Amino acid sequence: QVQLVESGGDSVQAGGSLRLSCVASGLTYNRYWMAWFRQAPGKEREGVAGIYVGGGVTYYGDSVKGRFTASQDNAKSTLYLEMNSLTSEDTAMYYCAADFSSHCWVYRDCYYWGQGTQVTVSS
Repeated sequence: QVQLVESGGDSVQAGGSLRLSCVASGLTYNRYWMAWFRQAPGKEREGVAGIYVGGGVTYYGDSVKGRFTASQDNAKSTLYLEMNSLTSEDTAMYYCAADFSSHCWVYRDCYYWGQGTQVTVSS
């Protein structure tokens, strides 16, 4: 059984930084997709970062390029999202997701999802 547990969400001032973590369990293969998505009230789900674990490829949404960095610690089965230069536009619930297909990132259609962690940026 695959479980994804996010943490690290908080309330911060604009210009600040946060690091989100997603601990994955039950993913027994060494190649799969993991991604960060976010969704603000009244808005569509947005792809933040997608990483092909075991393949060394990372993608970012246009709105976060240059500010956010996704990384993985395979030993800890953890996906991180380092977020810098935060603005109020980054306020959203952030979700970690995983799948064995690239549809997870390309179509925002992932089989496994975490419960989400809230990020609130005040100006």
